[in-house]
Amino acid sequence: MNRFDGKVGIVTGASRGIGLAVAQRLVAEGARVVITARKPEALAEAAASMGGEGRCVAVAGNAGDPAHQDEAIRTAIERFGSLDLLVNNTGINPAYGPLMHIDLDVARKILDTNVVAALSWVQKAHAAWMGEHGGAVVNVGSVAGLRAAPGIALYGASKAALLHLTEELAVELGPGIRVNAVAPAVVKTDFAKALYEGREDKASRGYAMKRLGEPEDIAGAVAYLLSDDAAWTTGHTMVLDGGATLIDGSAIGG
Repeated sequence: MNRFDGKVGIVTGASRGIGLAVAQRLVAEGARVVITARKPEALAEAAASMGGEGRCVAVAGNAGDPAHQDEAIRTAIERFGSLDLLVNNTGINPAYGPLMHIDLDVARKILDTNVVAALSWVQKAHAAWMGEHGGAVVNVGSVAGLRAAPGIALYGASKAALLHLTEELAVELGPGIRVNAVAPAVVKTDFAKALYEGREDKASRGYAMKRLGEPEDIAGAVAYLLSDDAAWTTGHTMVLDGGATLIDGSAIGG
C-alpha cells in the first residue's frame, strides 16, 4: 500500500520501540518522515535504516523543548515540503509507587512531557502548516489512562489527560485536522521492560490473545488513524490491549 504518497510526518520518540515502528510503517507506505528523540546516535541509526535523508531525517532533542519542536517542524517543511502527519509518541514514567510519596517536581515533569509537550507540538504544527492545509494527529496514550493504575498512578493520570486532550483538539480543529489516540496495554519495548521482563508468560496470561503487544501492533493502528481510511474518525481512542481489559481490569500499558 502507498497510503501516504506525498505525505510528510513527524514522529516523536522514534529512535526505538513504538515510535520507530510507526515511522517505519509510514515510510513503508510512502511517507517521508522526520523523527525525533534525545540520543543523536540511536536516532541517526534509525533514520539510516529507513533509507536516509531521502525518506527520513533525524532531529535530535528534548521533545518538550520549544526550540527543538520548531527545528523539527521547520526541517519537515523545508526538506520535504509539508507537514501532514504528527505522532506524539514521546512519554516518560520515572516514578513508581503510591501518589502520597511521589516527588511533586517529578509529577510536574511527567505532566509536562506527556501532556503539555504534546499540546505544544500540535499548536506549532497547526501554526506552521496544518491550520491552512489540514492534517492528521495521533497521540500515543495508554490503557493506564482509562482506569486506575496502581504504582504508576501519575503516569496514568497524564495519559488520561492526553486522551481527553485528544477529544478537545478534535472538536477545536475539525474538520480540517483529525486528532485521534491509541491506548496500548503492555508492549514489548525497553520502556515497558519492568512490567514483563523475566516473567513474560505470567504477564501475558491475562490477555485474551495470550501475548504481549509488539511495536508493530501499534504501528498498524496508528497508520490507519493517520490515513484516509479513517477519514470520518476523529476524537477517538483506539484501545490496543490484546483483550487484556476484557479479562483483567487492572491491566496497564507502556
